Amino acid sequence: MIWPVAIGELHGVFSWLYSLLESTGLSQPWLDIIRYIVLGLVVFGVLCLIALFLVWWERKIAAHIQQRFGPMRHGWHGWYQTIADALKLLQKEDILVDTRDKVVFFWAPVICFVAAFLAYICIPFGDKLIVADLNIGILYIIAITTFTVISLLMAGWGSNNKYALLGGMRSAAQIVSYEVPMVASILVVVVFVGSLSMVDIVEAQSGWFTNWFIFRVPFGPIAFVTYIIAATAEANRTPFDIPEAEQELVAGYNIEYSGMKFSMFFLAEFANGFTVSAIAVTLFLGGWHGPFLPSWVWFMGKTLAVVFLLMLFRWTYPRLRVDQLMEFAWKFLVPVTFANLILGAWMKYAGWYW
Repeated sequence: MIWPVAIGELHGVFSWLYSLLESTGLSQPWLDIIRYIVLGLVVFGVLCLIALFLVWWERKIAAHIQQRFGPMRHGWHGWYQTIADALKLLQKEDILVDTRDKVVFFWAPVICFVAAFLAYICIPFGDKLIVADLNIGILYIIAITTFTVISLLMAGWGSNNKYALLGGMRSAAQIVSYEVPMVASILVVVVFVGSLSMVDIVEAQSGWFTNWFIFRVPFGPIAFVTYIIAATAEANRTPFDIPEAEQELVAGYNIEYSGMKFSMFFLAEFANGFTVSAIAVTLFLGGWHGPFLPSWVWFMGKTLAVVFLLMLFRWTYPRLRVDQLMEFAWKFLVPVTFANLILGAWMKYAGWYW
């Protein structure tokens, strides 16, 4: 059962609730349902807070890069504005296209958000601060986030709009292409650890920071750089935001969505940006390891540093053309990542690494 594992791993944060529910005399099935609901609400709350913070933070970063202040008037440095925008989206009218595919159109944003939500189950936010340490943790995350491409295809098809359909098709081509080098970069770490568990991967980097996989020369830095590039494309971030190219597709796959449905796509995009950054920290930057400060502080600090890097990409580089995007994946990233994987496997086999 996931719940007892989570109770132990979350340092007893929910132990009081566990004891309270046990004392009510409810049957085991009802206890399990309540526990799973509580865990889901906690993860959902963390996800929403992270997404809201990233929206506000990206506005400030974009503004400073462009030599302006960004939001300043409402709240400290304008942080009320992000909350107001969220409330505004919740209250907006849900405008629907008559010619849409009703079922596909409705479920597309739901699947997109749920996929982003479920990935957080296996992310280790600190020492023993994880919902479920699955023995296939990184494989689970890769598999569950693949549903994002399905949701974008559904949004494009269900909208009955040619621009939306083009955005969905671009997304499918992009994510399928860049998932190959991303997985190859991840496999380099898995080969050395011998486990798919996110916790085992972090524990393999314990000790000095020189044990982090990013410092395992030469395969570590190469795997980190190729992962960051491929993960940026997987998260549909600039310069790989082809599926929502405003100049060509008028916002792409989400053009016919409004109100809460649009906000679900928007929320999932920022959640996925944080997810790929958290995976990068877990695989290459030692996870929660660090001196003096609590483990969760180190993990969040490292993850936000990677998120900051992705935001710099967005406000620095221009968008690639579709042909450039595909050529870069198949003619450069795929050969480099597979060569690096072979090099890392050979070094592991020969025992020639440090």
